[in-house]
Amino acid sequence: MTHARPPAVAGSFYPERPALLAGTVDRLLLEAAPALSRQPKALIVPHAGYIYSGATAATAYAGLAPWRQAIQRVVLLGPTHRVAVDGLALPECEAFTTPLGDVRLDLDGIRQLAALPQISFSAAAHAREHSLEVHLPFLQRVLGDFSLLPLAVGHASPAAVAEVLEQVWGGPETLIVVSSDLSHFLPYDSARQVDRDTCQHILHLDTQLHPEQACGAYPLNGLLLAARQRGMTAHLLHACNSGDTAGDKERVVGYAAFAFNETESGHG
Repeated sequence: MTHARPPAVAGSFYPERPALLAGTVDRLLLEAAPALSRQPKALIVPHAGYIYSGATAATAYAGLAPWRQAIQRVVLLGPTHRVAVDGLALPECEAFTTPLGDVRLDLDGIRQLAALPQISFSAAAHAREHSLEVHLPFLQRVLGDFSLLPLAVGHASPAAVAEVLEQVWGGPETLIVVSSDLSHFLPYDSARQVDRDTCQHILHLDTQLHPEQACGAYPLNGLLLAARQRGMTAHLLHACNSGDTAGDKERVVGYAAFAFNETESGHG
C-alpha cells in the first residue's frame, strides 16, 4: 500500500500554490452565505473547476463552520470519469495529498467495508479522479482534524450504495458528501429547465436519477435511498450553471448544492 495519493488536478481545477489555494478557498467561503441552521448529515456538492462551481460548493461548505470540531470523519463518494468501476472502489493508500497537506484516510472504516461484495480496491480508479479531490481543499479549510473515507462509484444500484453508507453512517462525527454536477453541455435555457426538474427529484428523494441528469447519479441515488429510509429532509442551498459563472451560454454544465438533515427524533 502506498502512503499517499498525490494531487492530480492541482493547477487545473484549482490553484497549485498553497497560499493561493488557501486564499481562493477562504474567499469563496467568505462570500458564500451560510444557510445551515442545523448540522447536516449529508451534502451534495458539485466538482468542477473552482471558477465554474466553486461558489456553489462554498455554499455547502461555509455552513459547516459551527460544527468544525464535531465533524471528525468525511465519507466522500463521487463518480468515476476515467476508469470504469463495477460497484464502489476504495483506494490503496493511507492518505490523500493536496497542496494544503495530507488528509489521512479512515483505515478502520475501509477495513469495515472491505468484505462487502460491491466493494473493490483500485488505485487506478482514484489516481486521476477529480470528483473527490476537488472537495478536499474546502474540507481542509473548514474542518479541524478529520479523516477521509473516499469511494469512487461506478455502476452500482441505489441499494448497493445505501448499504455501504449504512455501514459507515456513524453519528454527528460523520459527514457524508456526494460529489455531483448536474446536466452537461445543454444550451443555457434548456439546462436551467432540466436542472430545475432534477433538483425537484432530489428534494423528493427520488432514487431513479440518470447520469444525463447528474453525473454522480449512482452515488446520489444511493444517498437518496438512505435518506428516504431514514426519513430525512433535503434542502437546496444553491443552483446555477457554468453560463452564470465562467463559461459561455451555448453549452453549459449545471451545479447545485444540497444539505440533508435527519429528523430530530430519528436515527443516529
